[in-house]
Amino acid sequence: MLQAGLNISTSAAHDADPVATARQAEALGFDFVSASDHPATGHPGYETWTMLSWIAAATTRIKVATRVLGVPYRNVAMVAKMAETFDRLSGGRLILGLGGGYSDEEFHAYGLAVPTAAEKVDGLAEAVQITRGLWSEPAFTFEGRHHRTRAALLEPKPERRIPIWLGTFGPRALAVTGRLADGWIPSYSFAGPAKVKLMREQVMKAAAEAGRAPEEITCAYNVAIRVEAGAEPDASTLAGSPAFLADTLLSFGRMGFTAINLLPTGPGTAEQIERLALEVLPALR
Repeated sequence: MLQAGLNISTSAAHDADPVATARQAEALGFDFVSASDHPATGHPGYETWTMLSWIAAATTRIKVATRVLGVPYRNVAMVAKMAETFDRLSGGRLILGLGGGYSDEEFHAYGLAVPTAAEKVDGLAEAVQITRGLWSEPAFTFEGRHHRTRAALLEPKPERRIPIWLGTFGPRALAVTGRLADGWIPSYSFAGPAKVKLMREQVMKAAAEAGRAPEEITCAYNVAIRVEAGAEPDASTLAGSPAFLADTLLSFGRMGFTAINLLPTGPGTAEQIERLALEVLPALR
């Protein structure tokens, strides 16, 4: 069985209603909702963490994932504290997705230092270590090159192991994912099926070298999708009939993915969500 997630747009346009979309996803049986993290956009947009907090408060069952928070945008220890509070108040429904921060333009726009590619990967690894340390140890001290804590207290501790998923693509970042993460969430538009299969093998190799079992890591494929008979898929969007989409998504499952996050594209988002739930998801289960 494949878990099914649904993208919630961060658009703050006059007709956007992210809470209503999340409620629709919950009513239709999706397993989780997720939202990307791009604070500096030219169009009206919500801040991801704040928006997802509203969604969690307005739903009861569905899990809520950050897909993925750019680590350099926020203090790492504070995010760990925010995540514990979010998870506790939502009844254990947070999936904490983290990434190195995709857009250098956004760092410039908000007056943040622009890390190199290597610094993004190293900082991401430190963020996972600090977060896990704060969630499990008293007076936690960590001296990294990019992030640090000094006898830091975080109480209460999480009541469960909050999953940390990483959105990674390069070899060093994939190795970090295999060593440290609970999940991996690459995107179809950046890594098509042939490429993502090889990348997943790198993640699993790093996990094995770290003494971890492959089943410890949830592999979730982030896929832009459109239900439309006669439509042709391209490098960024999977499109076609419900049967074609179901068969293709199941092939990702055979590749080793255990979750699919779907981003409906084009006009008629509410209708697309309903069609995905009623015409595609049953085949995945």
